[in-house]
Amino acid sequence: MQENKWKNSIPEPTRAELEILQVLWEFGASTVRFVNDELNKQRDVNYTSTLKQMQIMADKGILKRDESQMKHIYTPVQAELKTKDQLLDRFVNTLYKGSTANLVMQLLGNEKTSKEELEEIKKMLNELGK
Repeated sequence: MQENKWKNSIPEPTRAELEILQVLWEFGASTVRFVNDELNKQRDVNYTSTLKQMQIMADKGILKRDESQMKHIYTPVQAELKTKDQLLDRFVNTLYKGSTANLVMQLLGNEKTSKEELEEIKKMLNELGK
């Protein structure tokens, strides 16, 4: 049943594609050069690799390419929240059999959760309960 929800969605981005999407979501429509420069702040990335990856993403329907100017401008097809919602749904359904409670319990049981974060979560749960 869940699979039907994903039929109209974009293909699931790879890790490298998600890195590119993160740059575009943060800074908006951009050239390959700009995206590559931002990626190089995180790790060493070849310009031609970024170019090829973004061309593939456009072919897959993950990015739109504006070719009206000399420098092509790329934008994500879907908003950040919609993409993250789809990825999270797939993740929860695949690893937790659709149980968000099991996911949350594992996350909260993780030793990385700070007291401040737990307080924020309590506040959010209280608001949802109203």
